[in-house]
Amino acid sequence: MADREVNTPEHQRDVELMRRALRLAARGPAGNPNPRVGAVIVGPGGLVVGEGFHEGAGTPHAEVMALRQAGEGARAGTAVVTLEPCAHTGRTGPCALALIEAGVARVVYAQSDPTPSASGGAALLEAAGIRTTAGVLAQESTVLNDAWTFSFVHGRPKVTWKFAATLDGRCAAVDGSSRWITGPQARADVHRLRAQCDAILVGTGTVIADDPALTVRGPDGSTTGAQPLRVVMGLRPIPETARVRDSAAPTFLLATRDPAQALEALGDQQIHHLWLEGGPTVAAAFLGAGLVDEVIAYLAPALLGAGAPALGDLGIRNIDQALRLVPYEVTTIGSDIRIRATVATPGREEG
Repeated sequence: MADREVNTPEHQRDVELMRRALRLAARGPAGNPNPRVGAVIVGPGGLVVGEGFHEGAGTPHAEVMALRQAGEGARAGTAVVTLEPCAHTGRTGPCALALIEAGVARVVYAQSDPTPSASGGAALLEAAGIRTTAGVLAQESTVLNDAWTFSFVHGRPKVTWKFAATLDGRCAAVDGSSRWITGPQARADVHRLRAQCDAILVGTGTVIADDPALTVRGPDGSTTGAQPLRVVMGLRPIPETARVRDSAAPTFLLATRDPAQALEALGDQQIHHLWLEGGPTVAAAFLGAGLVDEVIAYLAPALLGAGAPALGDLGIRNIDQALRLVPYEVTTIGSDIRIRATVATPGREEG
């Protein structure tokens, strides 16, 4: 495998082509079992002769799409791919083998494949005499497939907890009413981010009390696009008339209160990114187990003074025990504020 030499004409050209491949990859669907991948094929004369991106599970991979477009133009050329070509036969054949059969002379890729079943493509290419260059814009490629990568590195889905609350931390008034804490722009933003996840989880208490649809919907209220898996966690029975039982999206009932068991079961379902929308009890269970990786909070400029809190009891009894978050984005959406943060690493000093 070739080392990257920066500031050479070849490296600069690799970066330029990789950026093009990343733009292609971003056209692929988020919230899909497979990663988003883009590929660009450059002929021996330096001209782009083919490009493609992965359109979702069961469809040809990006390399195959680009090779089909390139035809014989790929022979002795260079393939630039955002993810190490796979060495796995699943619904489609190994991309590494397709590149070998196409006769490319060089393969440049960004991120190494973290999956045990599909990794090893670079070794196959090298064994066939194809020069490979790894790590070109690797960070950008990893960010594009953040949750997919996380799930293989950590052995469980990435968990994003979303909640909406007033400035004094209330998610419902004393009478139980909670529609609507935030404005229409914030609610539309929630649906946009929901669509990027593989599954949405709530507890049985939320389903019984609020009867949510847990679907991705447009401004007119109609469902739009591919729907994430709806997950209901808990031991209480769900009414047959509950909206999560309708045909608008698939539903998975998890008869457990253990977040670790829930994530294990969802990992078996090829869920890489879980959107946690449960009430304060479910949120506290995941946070207390150390199984929340990202928090997205929508804060409305309103005060209630009493009512249901956004989060249940974490067993914290003094300020030194506070679970600290690390904000990385603060945005105004309509009249509301959206804060995105990661959960601080234990023992980390915050300013």
